[in-house]
Amino acid sequence: MDDCIFCKIINGEIPSAKVYEDDKFLAFLEIRPVNNGHVLVIPKDHHKNIWVMPPELLGEMMGAVQKVGSAVKEATNCHYVNVTVMGVDIDHAHIHLIPRHKDDGLEFWPQHDYKEGEMNEFKEKIASNL
Repeated sequence: MDDCIFCKIINGEIPSAKVYEDDKFLAFLEIRPVNNGHVLVIPKDHHKNIWVMPPELLGEMMGAVQKVGSAVKEATNCHYVNVTVMGVDIDHAHIHLIPRHKDDGLEFWPQHDYKEGEMNEFKEKIASNL
C-alpha cells in the first residue's frame, strides 16, 4: 500500500531500528516506546490487521513474536514482555512487545465485574459466532 507507513519501512523508504528480519516478518523498535526495548513485529505482506491475515501466516508470525520477545526479555532484563495487539493506530497488522518491569508504574486497562447474568449472555453470544 502506497500510504502505509509500515510498508514504507519494509521497502526501505523510511528508516527504522530493525532488530529482526526474515523473508516474511520484520521487527523494529517502536519510535515512541512505552518502555525502552518496545518492539513491533509486522508481516512483510500488507494485511490491514491480524483478523484478515491467513491463519497460517498469523501462526508463523507468533513464532517470530516468541523469538523476538525472548530476545527483548533478555536484552532489557525485564520481569516479562507484554504482547499486545492494538490494531487501531496503523492499518497494517502488528504486534507490540513491551518490556515490563515490576516498578514501571504502568497500569492495565480498567476492569469491572459482570452484572448478574451478563457473563453467560456474552459467553452464548461469542460461542454462537464461532
